[in-house]
Amino acid sequence: MAKAIRVHEHGGPEVLRYEDHDAGKPGKGEALIRHTAIGLNFLDTYFRSGLYPAPAGLPLIPGNEAAGEVLEVGEGVDWVKPGDRVAYVGGLGAYAQERIIAADRLVKVPDGISDEDAAGMMLKGMTAEYLLLRTYPVKPGDTVLYHAAAGGVGLIFGQWARKLGVTLIGTVGSAEKAELAKAHGYEHVINYSEEDFVARVKEITGGKVCDVVYDSVGKDTFPASLDCLRVRGMFVSFGQSSGPIPPFNMAILSQKGSLYATRPTLFQYIATRDELQASANALFDVVKSGDVKIRVNQRYALADAAKAHADLEGRKTTGTTVLIP
Repeated sequence: MAKAIRVHEHGGPEVLRYEDHDAGKPGKGEALIRHTAIGLNFLDTYFRSGLYPAPAGLPLIPGNEAAGEVLEVGEGVDWVKPGDRVAYVGGLGAYAQERIIAADRLVKVPDGISDEDAAGMMLKGMTAEYLLLRTYPVKPGDTVLYHAAAGGVGLIFGQWARKLGVTLIGTVGSAEKAELAKAHGYEHVINYSEEDFVARVKEITGGKVCDVVYDSVGKDTFPASLDCLRVRGMFVSFGQSSGPIPPFNMAILSQKGSLYATRPTLFQYIATRDELQASANALFDVVKSGDVKIRVNQRYALADAAKAHADLEGRKTTGTTVLIP
C-alpha cells in the first residue's frame, strides 16, 4: 500500500499525518504517477493551516508540485505514456507516493534535468517566469526590489533577472542569507533585520527608487514597499509569509505616486495547456542553458513532512526543499 500525508483538521505542522493511500486507477484524461520527488512550498502551509480553503474541503493531501514516472494513463491520453519522466504544478495531492492527476497538467522533463530539480523548480520557477516576463515584463535598465531574496523563488528570480539586465535589489533577514542572495544575482542586498530597507533603497538608487517591487512577505513589508516605487511604479504582491496585508484604502496608491498594485497567482498564468507548456519551456531553457541553477538545499523524507513545514515556517530553510517519498 502506498503512503500519503493527510490533513484531517487545520492547524500547525503536527496535523500532518502519514497514512496508507490507494491512488486508484486513472480515468479519462488522467494519469497515474509514481512520485520520485515532491516540492515543498509556503503555499502548502496555507492549505494546512486553513488560511487558504481547500477546494474539496477536509481531509486533504497537501502539495502542488512533484516529479516522477507515469505508471498508467487513462482513455484519451496520448501526450504522455507509461515510463515518461514528468513534472507538474497541479491541484492539491502531491504529498503522496502515488497520485492520479489530470494528464494535461503534466510536462515531460527533458534530459539534463534531475527529478529533484524538476520537483523543486516547477512552482517556484514558473512563478519567477510569470513575474519577470508577464506580470511586469522587466527590461534592461529597470530597477527591481525583491523581498525574501534567499527563498526558493528568490534564488531563481535573482539569477533570471540578472540574465535580463536589471539592477536588482534584494532583502533578507540575516547575514548568511545576504551572502546567498549575492551569489544568486542580487547586485545589492539589504538585511532588513539591521537596516531600514526603504532608506537603503533610496540610497542605492540615488533617490530614483524602483520600477517594480515583488513581495511575497506581506504584512511585514507593507506599506513600506510602496515608498520604494517611482511614480506609476508597480507593486506585485504574490505571497504572505509574514501574514496577509491588512485591508487598506486604495487612495494610498494615488498618494504614493499613482501606483499600480496587483495580486497574481501562478495558476491563473498557466490556466491553459498552451500557457503551461510555454512557461515550463521557458523555465527548462533557462535552466539547461546554465543561466539559472536550481539549488536543492534541504531534503526530507515524506514521512517527515511536519519537520519540513516547521523548518520552512521557522525561516530555517534556504532555496529549494524537496520531500522524498
